[in-house]
Amino acid sequence: MLHYKTHVLSPSHDWVVFLHGLGGNSSIWYKQIKDFRKHFNLLFIDLKGHGGSVDYKPELLQYTSEGLAEDVVNVLDFLSIKKAHFAGISLGTVVLHSLHIHAPHRIKSMVLGGAIIRFTKAARVLLKIGDLVKNFVPYMWLYKLFARILMPKKHHEHSRNLFIREAKKLCQKEFIRWYQFAFKVPAIYPKMDPEKHSIPKLYIMGNQDYMFIGPVLEDTAKDKDATVHVINNCGHVCNIEKDKEFNEVAINFFSDRIKLNPKEVSLPKTAREYVMTT
Repeated sequence: MLHYKTHVLSPSHDWVVFLHGLGGNSSIWYKQIKDFRKHFNLLFIDLKGHGGSVDYKPELLQYTSEGLAEDVVNVLDFLSIKKAHFAGISLGTVVLHSLHIHAPHRIKSMVLGGAIIRFTKAARVLLKIGDLVKNFVPYMWLYKLFARILMPKKHHEHSRNLFIREAKKLCQKEFIRWYQFAFKVPAIYPKMDPEKHSIPKLYIMGNQDYMFIGPVLEDTAKDKDATVHVINNCGHVCNIEKDKEFNEVAINFFSDRIKLNPKEVSLPKTAREYVMTT
């Protein structure tokens, strides 16, 4: 099972599940814990190959949308969480879209920061170049290059350096598996069926998230359950760079959903903060 951490407020409060981006781990949500734990029970999950999940299913040769969704559902099942709100950043939003497809009944609402729906022409060119050399150069060379391109400005430096530091904990094979999965990303969002599964979604994007904001603004316009909040003077990792605005907007969104819908909450096996590593 994937590694996770929880912060339990009470049995009567809703759950928010946090999913990080490529190269990060649950620690990238450190600016959300203080504000969110006042309102919700929190669950932070490390995706395959990241953080405490570094040795999870190392035999897998490739990752799939269904497999990633199943991994998250397994954690929910273990903790007896029937349904939750979700927050994702970057790659984590792709996993959330996968959950929307394969396990929509587990989702109350979704906040997607720095969301990745499809790639611009420039992003596709970068991916292709990286694909040609990924087996021959140290993965950190590619990661640092992409981080610099995605977050080029001076005020992006903190979030850029944080992800680079955490990415050093990945291994070459793990990076390659996720890199290969990136080519499947554009096919995931179109498989979502918002007409059949009505799930409230809030996309939070930095106006300087050049690679991804365009597709998000264009494609979500067709989804009646989706709204987009754009943060000015902000790049890709908006939960770190503009944490106060991100927190306020996301907490208000989740709180409004809770007021509109009946509660379906549950408490894990032990009502305390803990870490599960098996």
